[in-house]
Amino acid sequence: MQPDLDNRGEITRLVETFYKQVDKDDVLGPIFNGLAEVDWEEHTPKLTAFWCQLALGQSGFKGNPAAKHIHFSALQQFTTLHFDRWITLFHATIDGAWAGPYATAIKDRAVTIAEIQANLVGARGWQAPG
Repeated sequence: MQPDLDNRGEITRLVETFYKQVDKDDVLGPIFNGLAEVDWEEHTPKLTAFWCQLALGQSGFKGNPAAKHIHFSALQQFTTLHFDRWITLFHATIDGAWAGPYATAIKDRAVTIAEIQANLVGARGWQAPG
């Protein structure tokens, strides 16, 4: 039986697993590593705090992801392909290791966030595949 994403340890594992894939992805990797020059050691705890706040109601996240996405999209236009790849990888990562109501809620929340971000950066009309 797969664990659910109902605690910080599992969400940390999700973030680390997912972003290792993003780091090596031929579509998303250049955005994160080239354009944004993400320092994964610094960024991973922020991503973990973000998802823990959304999924578990834990405080601790500080930041404005929308502003960052708008900034980087102004430098390189994000397309529906970017959003398709992000959500497909995110859902596949969760489906491969977690199951339960928290896992389902995080996947649903990710789609909502992606839809909002896509509209903000000009990839209007994007809808999650499937």
